[in-house]
Amino acid sequence: MEKVQLIGNLGGPPEMRFLPSGQAVTNFRMATNRKYTNKDGKKITETKWWNVECWGKLAEIVNEWLQKGSQVYVEGRYKIDAETGGPRIWTDKEGYANSSLEITAKEVEFLGGTREQRARHDDDPPWDDDDDDDDEVDDEDDAPFA
Repeated sequence: MEKVQLIGNLGGPPEMRFLPSGQAVTNFRMATNRKYTNKDGKKITETKWWNVECWGKLAEIVNEWLQKGSQVYVEGRYKIDAETGGPRIWTDKEGYANSSLEITAKEVEFLGGTREQRARHDDDPPWDDDDDDDDEVDDEDDAPFA
């Protein structure tokens, strides 16, 4: 079994788009923090950034309910780059090598909310839907992180 579980905060608003097939895809970046004390007694916080993709109904719900700073639990699978066998490697505008850690979400739980978010929605959020349909598209031409 392959499962990735993350708790973190969105670094920006989610971005939703629709594939030519009509399938919804939402992408967002989230930061996770690891805090520890090193051997010298200094407190260290390491931040890791993740690109998360959501498909179908989950994509629509995430786009509607999340915003920059939202705290979320994400469960899904690590998306392996075919060329590297690991994270996607790319070069930025300045010529520096970078890598992207990418997750295809199967579940997203909203752990916190602002007063503004709660005011926008009087009903309970629909994220506890037990629909286990696999909404992911396997066609690489439709991949949101191309």
